[in-house]
Amino acid sequence: MDPLLSLILVLGYILAGRLIIRHGRGVPREAAFALLNLAFFFCFFIPSVRWPFFLAYVALVVCQYAALVLFSGKGGWKPWLAFFTPIFFLIAIRYVPTTFYAQFSGALRKMLSGHAHHYSVSFYFIGISYLAFRSSHLVIEVRNGAVPRPGFWEYLGFCFFVPTVSVGPINPYSNYRRAFDAAPPEIPQGRAALRALVGLVKYLVLAVICRQMCYEWLLLDSHYHPWMDFPVAVLFYYLFLYFNFSGFCDMAIGAAGLMGVPVTENFNNPFAARNMKDLWNRWHITLSIWMRDFVFSPLSKLLVRWMGPPRSNHAIALAILATFLLIGIWHGVGWNYAAFGLAQALGVATVHYYTIFLKRRLGRDGFKAYNENRWIHVAGVVITFCYFAVTLFLFANTFAEMKEIFSVLK
Repeated sequence: MDPLLSLILVLGYILAGRLIIRHGRGVPREAAFALLNLAFFFCFFIPSVRWPFFLAYVALVVCQYAALVLFSGKGGWKPWLAFFTPIFFLIAIRYVPTTFYAQFSGALRKMLSGHAHHYSVSFYFIGISYLAFRSSHLVIEVRNGAVPRPGFWEYLGFCFFVPTVSVGPINPYSNYRRAFDAAPPEIPQGRAALRALVGLVKYLVLAVICRQMCYEWLLLDSHYHPWMDFPVAVLFYYLFLYFNFSGFCDMAIGAAGLMGVPVTENFNNPFAARNMKDLWNRWHITLSIWMRDFVFSPLSKLLVRWMGPPRSNHAIALAILATFLLIGIWHGVGWNYAAFGLAQALGVATVHYYTIFLKRRLGRDGFKAYNENRWIHVAGVVITFCYFAVTLFLFANTFAEMKEIFSVLK
């Protein structure tokens, strides 16, 4: 799509969305906002996808809403059916090979053949991972009485809200709906516009520059390279991923802010993290919060009851392992993603046991002094930066690509 036309469409979408939110009322407002987002979702993200896949995506969301209506009442086990419905769809779409679906219909096989190199049909369901987590979180908010159950158009507008639909942040429904309150939050328009502009510079300038020095562009070029090129690629891939991901989130938060919709922050200066636990409180924050609330906290409590209080530290470590393994798998299909998750688990679990050791060894005052020591803080920041950058090697490359990279280093 022509860049100027894209800009005009984006500005038109933001203006139309703001007018609908501010001046619309009742069901017509909800329907208009949902249809606006559906139209622009199709226009922005899936122009090359045929109508059947777009309609299938909408049908999937309708099924999720039916599960919400039928099973989200308070108490009992039924709300969990609604909670796991979006996650079931995520598993079916992202982790089942395209060959499984292609065998059911010649027409479907023909449509899939154009993208046969993709493992799963998730190519046609942009943002399905984020949709699953936002939708499942909404079920719990409804069950706990934090928000009333949304109407159909409200649900559709939330699921297909264009700024956050593709790569997050995983904005909770309760925060999103504040824009539709009688007294919506005041979001400074100048700050929102600047945020979107900063994100655009990150995404289109800084990320593009850093990408030239990443694994794919620097090392996977069929030429031999000195070993020094490897740490260069490690560093620049970390920078590329940050500028690319945080830049897109900045654009999403800024664009949503211009419409009056608040969006949860997803980054908080991760380069300043002093350990791996701190890093995951700063990096992809909304994913960390979701995993903490729905995986780590209930699992750690269950394991502590099962293993007993004397082994509670080991129970927490097992919960860390399971949580980050799921985080790795959530990011993509392939054993390298599972390995990435295990590497994060190792880092966070090491911090967990090291903190216990220091508290026992140093006592309360000594541990406080340790945390306040400037040089220890600097060392922790450097070690954390390097460890996360190295583990992103697993995230960035398949095992075949890793083998190729090491084969060209001389």
